[in-house]
Amino acid sequence: MASGSKGVIYAAMAGNCAIAVTKFVAAALTGSSAMLSEGVHSLVDTGNGLLLLYGLKSSTAPPDEQHPFGRGKELYFWTLIVAILIFALGGGISIYEGILHIQHPEPVSNPTLNYIVLALSMLFEGAAWYVALREFRKVKGTMGYIEAIRASKDPSTFTVLFEDTAAILGLVVAMVGIFLGQLLNMPVLDGAASVVIGVILGLVAVFLAYESKGLLVGEGVSKAVQQDIRRIAEADAAIARLGRLLTMHFGPHEILLTIEIHFEPLLSADAVAAAIDRIDRAIRAAHPDVKHIFLEAQSLVPTVHDNQA
Repeated sequence: MASGSKGVIYAAMAGNCAIAVTKFVAAALTGSSAMLSEGVHSLVDTGNGLLLLYGLKSSTAPPDEQHPFGRGKELYFWTLIVAILIFALGGGISIYEGILHIQHPEPVSNPTLNYIVLALSMLFEGAAWYVALREFRKVKGTMGYIEAIRASKDPSTFTVLFEDTAAILGLVVAMVGIFLGQLLNMPVLDGAASVVIGVILGLVAVFLAYESKGLLVGEGVSKAVQQDIRRIAEADAAIARLGRLLTMHFGPHEILLTIEIHFEPLLSADAVAAAIDRIDRAIRAAHPDVKHIFLEAQSLVPTVHDNQA
């Protein structure tokens, strides 16, 4: 999934970088507030792509003494930073710029240039959005989109998908604002469009921050995976019953698992060790993302032979 995530991010960055330059040039030539907001939006999205790539790379760093479970949560941290930047820079600057133009409205000069830039931007953003959507569909399976986003442990793909969706909505708002401002001779609508774009970015940022917070604090595996792990462990003849089963994602493909195991009475130490090894190998074979397994033996009753030893 990491390679797919990188491909989505590269596609989004390429489109956003080119679009940002075009929008800024158009904003300078026409004086459009909505176009300036869109330029800031695309510039922020380009920088966000770099942060997500850095997060993906940092999350693959090997474990060390200070980080014995690796740095998988680096991706979640940088996704949270991306959400903050979308809110503060993208949304904040757009709303500020829009309020200025509402207070001091100026007619947009050469609106045709704006329409051309917006149409091209929609084309490029649409292509990047399709790449992100196609990649996300590969992993969502039969789940609904919102359900898949809530269940996903790889925020990079749905972050780009949300950014691109917000970008397309922003372009539509910008085009409507410029068009209505020209049609009704109300340049204040251009500023109003900028405020709406800022609100859209703010809502997207809040949602991404909420999802990133959950991942950063620590989320376990799905109920289906938990049930399957229990099934695998309980299928071993040496197991009397299982106690607590705890999991945590340290990254999209790195899971910590701890299980309290109550073994059958009168098992020898060798039999317990063999059972632990069987369960460990069976879980890893069925769920390769489970990288760290800790099996805690409970209620062991030693045999007479063990007491004599």
